[in-house]
Amino acid sequence: MSLLRDIQSSAVDANEPISTLLRKCKILAVRLGNYEFKSWVDFELNGYTSVDDMPEYRIMSVSCKGHFSGGFGAAINNAEIPSNCIPKEYRENLYTTYMRQPISSLESLIKESKSGTVQEPWPANVTVHFGRKIYQGYNCMEAWKVIPINALVGVIDMIRNRVLNFVLEIESEDPQAGDAPLNSQPVADEKVQQIFHTHISGNVQNLATGSNHVKQHAINNEQNDMFNELLRALIAINDSEQSKAQIVDSVEEMRNTQGTTGFRGSYNNFMSIFSDHIQVYGPIVAPFLPALAAIVP
Repeated sequence: MSLLRDIQSSAVDANEPISTLLRKCKILAVRLGNYEFKSWVDFELNGYTSVDDMPEYRIMSVSCKGHFSGGFGAAINNAEIPSNCIPKEYRENLYTTYMRQPISSLESLIKESKSGTVQEPWPANVTVHFGRKIYQGYNCMEAWKVIPINALVGVIDMIRNRVLNFVLEIESEDPQAGDAPLNSQPVADEKVQQIFHTHISGNVQNLATGSNHVKQHAINNEQNDMFNELLRALIAINDSEQSKAQIVDSVEEMRNTQGTTGFRGSYNNFMSIFSDHIQVYGPIVAPFLPALAAIVP
């Protein structure tokens, strides 16, 4: 079996550890001679050291809970901590999780969780500082971020989908690219870059440098933030992985085609999928619909 077909098989097999899939991708990255693809694989395998290097699918908004103690032995356990109790300048950090861990750690969290969520504790000094300002008459003894397990599952599925799309595109360029000798550059680096940014990093800005088949266009940063916010919200929803993958992929397609004539088709495809799952995704998607409609060419 060729390396490309082996990676494809691993990407669609939910029982194949994601770290094994990524190690195969590292071999492919070396054979393609592409630094960005190799760097992305290394980050996923070893973890991210900086928030600036992290892809948007590893950053998500979360809720927070805590244990509170009052007078005469009164207590409130596992209580929601409303974000409006926290000053604006601290909210983003406290209500956002940055999943820097190696991908194998995320897999372990999924397997070991028995409650459907995992916790990320607040720093002790932050808990002390805001502890008396949340529930009147109570002091917060412990606080944490609540990360749904299905959100972690969504991260892993998104990586599988991106790898699958990437290798399918590479195969369409050269079916033997994965088995090419080192330093032979079976696919032009410019083309690999385009495929990588389109299907993995999600950034297609300024990729065309001479190709007649790639239409150069700039991404509006505000719109890109909107798509990333929508993706994070969708990943956190508790729904079947197949349905979630469909709508997430359609949002990624819109993000990747924004500013081009292909956006209308991507938008129509998204709306068709959304209408089939409106009961589940309606409350999440509805606030984004006016902004999406406004950018349809």
